[in-house]
Amino acid sequence: MTSSGTEALARLIEYLENNARRLVIDADAHATDTGNPPGAMDGDYYHGRPVSAEDLIEEMDGAGVDMALIWQNPGATVYPGDIEGNTRALLAANRYVQDAARRYPTRFIPAGWVDPKGCGLANALQMTEVLIEEFGFSIVKLNPAQNSFPIDGPEVGAVVDRIVQLGATPAFHFGADTPYTPAEGLHRVAERHPGRPVLAVHMGGGGAGYLAAEQLYAEARALGLACPDIHYALSAKRETHIESDLIAYQRAGEPFRSHLFCGSDAPYGRMAWNFGGCRTMFQSLMRARPGLFTPEAAQAYMGGNFARFAAAGCRRLLCR
Repeated sequence: MTSSGTEALARLIEYLENNARRLVIDADAHATDTGNPPGAMDGDYYHGRPVSAEDLIEEMDGAGVDMALIWQNPGATVYPGDIEGNTRALLAANRYVQDAARRYPTRFIPAGWVDPKGCGLANALQMTEVLIEEFGFSIVKLNPAQNSFPIDGPEVGAVVDRIVQLGATPAFHFGADTPYTPAEGLHRVAERHPGRPVLAVHMGGGGAGYLAAEQLYAEARALGLACPDIHYALSAKRETHIESDLIAYQRAGEPFRSHLFCGSDAPYGRMAWNFGGCRTMFQSLMRARPGLFTPEAAQAYMGGNFARFAAAGCRRLLCR
């Protein structure tokens, strides 16, 4: 890793550790270079409309969010259709995330994105090395749903192995919106490197309809409480299940109560709506269950947990 990358990681670790008790962090947001959009940006709103780093900061300020984990927006990264072209497009989207975090180091925690199907395994492995060793990303994500591959397939395993070998944390879209991310598949991924964390985004939600997601919601909760290496971002998930997850994890105690993180999935979800709802939910939980939920517990789920998770991941990468 370059000296500038090492210094950036060290500064991020210090900031997260020193401010973990106060930070509100969105653990799932997507940033796009809207100055070079894939298509027309005019017209009516559509789901997942690309937003820039500056757009995200404006929404963060309005929603009372201090920092956000950001990665590229797959709906805004257009693949030309060949492996090399797809790789260039995805690398450019990742580079924008790196640049955004460099410009706003106390607002963004950058994370990478690789695609062993669209880019080919060899290119995905090479990109993983660039993202971690050159860009300094401590988290690298794969999206089996968006990119249509099984979460526990052999190519994914090879990429996960490389991510872990380089000191970073693998992350996954984990939702009921496609058959590519079953609970048993996530379990097999987590078992691949015991003692190393895996971040599963959406905790079984994602783009699935409410009834379609019910089974995976329950399986995700049971799996997370049985497997301490799995951590979840509570984004794009029905609020009644988010509340049930919080109660179950809080009752389970440590380390599990440290394994859930609030998120919005911006721009697919609005930060103001999600974090406003979370604040109100915690107020309700503190009134209804005063012995279980405290202001300190609420702050942990709203940002403290992820601050410590991200700092530990950065430190692991830095000390590799």
